[in-house]
Amino acid sequence: MRKRVLVLMMAAGFALAGCGGGGGGSSPSATTIGSSTGATGGTSTGTGSGSGSGATTTGSSGSGGSGSGGSSGSGGSGSGASATESVLYSFGATGSGDAAGPVGRLVIDSAGDLYGVGNIGGQNNTGAVFKLTPAGSESVLHSFAAATAVGSTDGARPNGTLWLDAQGNLYGTTPNGGAATNGTVFEITPSGTESVLEDFSNANDGTRPVGGVIQDAAGNLDGTTFFGGSNGDGVVYSLAPGGQLNVLHVFAGQPSDGNQSAGTLLSDSAGDLYGVTMAGGSNDQGSVYKLTPGGTETVLHSFAGAPGDGQDPQGGLIMDSSGDLFGTTAFGGANDTGVVYEISASGQESVLHSFGPAGSGDGSGPVGRLVMDASGNLFGVTANGGPSNDGVVFELTPSGQETVLHSFGAAGDGIEPSGGLIADAAGKLYGVTMAGGSNNTGTVFEIAP
Repeated sequence: MRKRVLVLMMAAGFALAGCGGGGGGSSPSATTIGSSTGATGGTSTGTGSGSGSGATTTGSSGSGGSGSGGSSGSGGSGSGASATESVLYSFGATGSGDAAGPVGRLVIDSAGDLYGVGNIGGQNNTGAVFKLTPAGSESVLHSFAAATAVGSTDGARPNGTLWLDAQGNLYGTTPNGGAATNGTVFEITPSGTESVLEDFSNANDGTRPVGGVIQDAAGNLDGTTFFGGSNGDGVVYSLAPGGQLNVLHVFAGQPSDGNQSAGTLLSDSAGDLYGVTMAGGSNDQGSVYKLTPGGTETVLHSFAGAPGDGQDPQGGLIMDSSGDLFGTTAFGGANDTGVVYEISASGQESVLHSFGPAGSGDGSGPVGRLVMDASGNLFGVTANGGPSNDGVVFELTPSGQETVLHSFGAAGDGIEPSGGLIADAAGKLYGVTMAGGSNNTGTVFEIAP
C-alpha cells in the first residue's frame, strides 16, 4: 500500500509531493463547506475531448471503530448504506490537448461550474487548468508551457487546489516550472489570461510550492513550500497583491518543528493559519501546526505512527464551529493504512477511525481534505483500498461508524481518487480520480448519498 501512495504523490510533479485540498471563495471551515461561493469562471482558451458515463451504485461495508486520546479503533463493519456514483467527465487521451491526471480538490462557483487542475495533459503535457459546466461541457482554460520552451517562465505540473475569488479569478501553484524550475504561483483571469505572480527563484523564499493558496480579506495569497527556506525544510509564505512575498515561518524539522508542509492552509476568523507537515515533529512522523498573524508557530500535535496514531498527513484541515480540527493521515493507525483524526480546541488529539487491513474492503491511504455536513458526518476519499484496491469514498459518523459509499475500479470508472471532496448546496459530493475513465487519464465524479 505504501508504494502506491508514494506513486500518487510523485505524480504531482516531484518526488514526495503531497496532494492538497482547499476551498474556493471562502476559507474551508467545516461549517461552510458545501456552500456554492465565488463568481463565474473564465473563458476557455482550448477544448478537451472526453466523455461522460453512467452511474453505478455500491453498498460496500466499511470498517468502523473509534478511538480517543490518540488510541486507534481497529475494526467493526460499516452500515453498508449505498450511494450513487456518476462519472461526469472522462478526460481525453494522452496527446489530445485535454487536461489529464487531475489532482487536488475541485472548486465550485455559484453557477455550479467546477474548476480543477490536471497534473499532466494540456497542449504540452505539462498540466492544465480546466472548467466543467453542470451540463458536462469541459474546457481547458490554460495549458502550461512546455518544460523545454526557451525563455519560458510559466509553471508546470500543477498539483494543488485552486482558489476562486469573488471576481472569478483563479489562483494556484505549480511545484515545477518558472525561471529557476522551483515552482510558481499563478493567476487566471475570467477572460482566460494567465500570469505568473511569483517565481520561486530565491531558495530562501522556499521552493516547490504545493497545496495551492488561500486568500485573505486584503487579497494576500497564503501558501506553503515543500522545500527551501533557510533550513531547506519549507516555509509558510504570504504573497501581497503588489507581488511582494513575505516568509511567515521557516520550518526547522525534527524534533521541535515539522517539515515538508503539504495540503492547503486553513484560516480562522482571527487570521490564524493551520496546516500539516508530512515529516518532522518529535517523532519525525509529521505534525499539525498553527501560525498566528504575528508569525508565532505552535506545533499542536506530533504524530507517533502505527499502531496508536497516524503518520504522514497529506491533506489539509477543516474546523468545526467549536474550533475542533479534523484531518487524515496516509499511514499509521491499527493497520498502518491511515486514520481520520480530530484535534480539539484544547489541543487533545483523538483517532476517530483506523482504516482496515488489505483485503477488508475498507479504504486505505486517505488523501485530501475532508468534508463535514450539518450533522457532523465526515466524508473523504482514500487512494487505495476497496475490493479492487483502487480507492473508495467513505463516510464517518460522529459516533465513529464508518461506511464505504463507493469503491472505485469498475469498468469505465475512475481509479485512485485524489485531493478530497467538495459538496454543493444540495449535499452532492464531487471529486477527481488521477486515472481510470474512458482513456485511463482520470475522471470527475459525483456522489449522491
